[in-house]
Amino acid sequence: MSALTACQTPNKTTIRESDFQTPIRVACVGDSITFGHGIKDPDRNSYPAQLAVRLGDRWQVRNFGVNGATALKNGTRPYNDQPAFREVLSFKPNVVVIELGTNDTNAKSWPAHKNKFIADYLDLIRNFEALETKPRIYLIRPTPLFRDRGKEYDTDKILTEEVTPKINEIARRNHLQLIDLYAALDTKSALFPDGVHPNPEGAGLMAEKVFQTLTGRTSSKSF
Repeated sequence: MSALTACQTPNKTTIRESDFQTPIRVACVGDSITFGHGIKDPDRNSYPAQLAVRLGDRWQVRNFGVNGATALKNGTRPYNDQPAFREVLSFKPNVVVIELGTNDTNAKSWPAHKNKFIADYLDLIRNFEALETKPRIYLIRPTPLFRDRGKEYDTDKILTEEVTPKINEIARRNHLQLIDLYAALDTKSALFPDGVHPNPEGAGLMAEKVFQTLTGRTSSKSF
């Protein structure tokens, strides 16, 4: 079975707007790919911003992406040490979408600390689960790392063969739904100008995939 084969997770119901009396708060947690690094005007063109447009007024989407962030506590920039982490908790989201793992592949973090990835990622999730809002949590299979494909230290290979299976395992153990952005963008290298970060069109495809997962619908928006 491929490392990217979908896990069987029972929690695959969509979110119903009718279940909420106030706007549904969505926290987009992640790294520079979530933040919108390299995108002109990320406040309008990052994937969280484009997701907000698709979801509409009944939802409140916030971008908590941090450039360089890792799930690993011994990584180069642990997410749980960042102000954004505390801001997510204060936001009291109803939905948390986590996109981490890309920066964990780097040579300074992964070889020495990969055995702690699941525990560290789970600790992050537990902090969100403990919120009084009891948010629905979604885990993203990160987008491809086209830049390093075929190199001696191939971060894309590490992502697909080592990091993503651990994310799959976390989802399986905790009955969390996965959003497979790797598969959605695997053939879209032209949308990643630096081989790592999507352009506005690529971010739009990310937003659309997340939108479809949350709502069970297809939006009418282009990127």
